[in-house]
Amino acid sequence: MRGTAERAGLVVIATALAGPALAHTGAGAVHGFGAGLLHPLFGVDHVLAMVAVGLWAGLTGGRARFAYPLAFVGMMVLAGLWGMSGSSLPGVEIGIAVSVVVLGLAIALRATPPLAAGAAACAIFAVFHGHAHGAELPQGASGLGYALGFVLATAALHGAGLGLAGLLAARAPLLARVAGGGLALAGVAILAS
Repeated sequence: MRGTAERAGLVVIATALAGPALAHTGAGAVHGFGAGLLHPLFGVDHVLAMVAVGLWAGLTGGRARFAYPLAFVGMMVLAGLWGMSGSSLPGVEIGIAVSVVVLGLAIALRATPPLAAGAAACAIFAVFHGHAHGAELPQGASGLGYALGFVLATAALHGAGLGLAGLLAARAPLLARVAGGGLALAGVAILAS
């Protein structure tokens, strides 16, 4: 079963990476989707933060497993639309790096805030990630396709974090805290660069 899931994942990735056949109009939707799918995956800051959201949600458990990722994705979509509009947001890159630091610390310190507070923190961080995604909409690409791509990639990264939490919580809780510390240090390194 696992091999089947891995093959299906590879097919989805290969399909997304395939270049569009430009024989027909409307190819911008494919271009937009692929670009949106890849944007979060090729930024280490995005990958770290989005996996961290899932990891923190999974380690916190209960309703946080759904609330944190949903808050992040929902706000990311709104901020992505804002970024696509051409509006600017000062300090986007700093906000992204700070999100990695804070999420890493939350994991390392085993922070379990009230559900609404944890979801709000994830939503605040999503503003920076979403704006960055939206601002990088390729010229001529479908905004809808692009947004669907970055939402799918983000959800997959949250899922990876949730899966990691499932492994670490039961087998190696100390390793989960160490991973959080590593995330925080990576965020500091991103801030310093």
